[in-house]
Amino acid sequence: MSKMFQRGQASITGIGELKPSLDAGGRTTLDLLGEAAGQAIKDAGLHKEDIDGLLVTPPSEDSYFLWPSQVAEYLQLSPVFMNMVELGGASAAGTIARAALLVDAGICKNCLCLSGGVWDKQVFNTREGKMAVMSQAEIDYDLPYGPMGFNSGYALIARRHISQYGTTPEQLAKIAVDQRTNAMLNPDALFNQKPLTVEDVLASPVIVDPLHLLEIVRPCSGAAAVIVSRLNNGSDQMHDPVTIWGFGEAYTHNSIIYAPSLTESPIKAAANRAFQMAGVNANDIDLVSLYDCYTITVLISLEDIGFCRKGEGGKFVQDTDLTYKGSLPCNTHGGQLSCGQTSFAGGMSHVTEAVRQLRGEAGPRQVGKNRLALVNGNGGVMSTQCCLILRRM
Repeated sequence: MSKMFQRGQASITGIGELKPSLDAGGRTTLDLLGEAAGQAIKDAGLHKEDIDGLLVTPPSEDSYFLWPSQVAEYLQLSPVFMNMVELGGASAAGTIARAALLVDAGICKNCLCLSGGVWDKQVFNTREGKMAVMSQAEIDYDLPYGPMGFNSGYALIARRHISQYGTTPEQLAKIAVDQRTNAMLNPDALFNQKPLTVEDVLASPVIVDPLHLLEIVRPCSGAAAVIVSRLNNGSDQMHDPVTIWGFGEAYTHNSIIYAPSLTESPIKAAANRAFQMAGVNANDIDLVSLYDCYTITVLISLEDIGFCRKGEGGKFVQDTDLTYKGSLPCNTHGGQLSCGQTSFAGGMSHVTEAVRQLRGEAGPRQVGKNRLALVNGNGGVMSTQCCLILRRM
């Protein structure tokens, strides 16, 4: 375990989350963040004056310039430390890891982590939108061939896994099916009206071979907030403490053309670091909250974290109940595939859901064993990873 971090001293004391929406109703990113922040502060039993740290993920439609300052001013906060964390889909989990360090070091007492935005449907759908999130190498060597945003990169990964290990479309589809089962019990999920079958997934349009429409995340608008505080056994807690027991990050590439492997991701190193810090392993984990922009993302994450051997992910998800009532509950809120990817807050939904489960506040989708959770954030095309180990005290 790192000598720079005392395991379990940083605790998640408050959470807030808006219901995902396809229409923000004229609200701005700041409006959404403010509402989520208010929920989290109330949930923690704190006041605005108690917040002395602010970590935010990038906005989706506002100016990045002095973004933490814009947010602090809008919320009328006076933080002693603030920053913007930009790790793509790993940003939200990354704010929690950094907040834990700030709190553990005594720099902040209560650090507010914010993520969210109003989704612009033109992002990734126009040439300009694609270029805004591409490196120069991707602009020079990928864009001329007409890639379909992130869909193309993850389709390459899925096709390679199918070719290399014999993974089947049915096995990938089951991930979406199990997560829809979870979403059916989440009143805030974007897609909770109708259960899915494997046949439904495979009958949906192929967007980029071999990925079907129902295997691809649905971006939307929303926001989520988490407050990380130093664990204080001498004060009253609004909830059972959920401590940050360990975390780890790893990176291998930005552009998919520089990925050392299409089927092995840096989540392996990130999870190993988190496990080492927490003093646990994959067998100790009760539930997982895995970034699920695509079904193949979940499958590879399960392999690389260590729940099964590399190449055996297809058989593992086929034989394992990944619903809230199964042996390895995965994305019990429905994940981004069925709950919705609320801008960059999609990654924060994995944190808030894990906290609800560890508190025992997940209602009808509550899991049976809820002591240890692993949360993952995935940035880019399986390029930047952040893993958190959360523990109920």
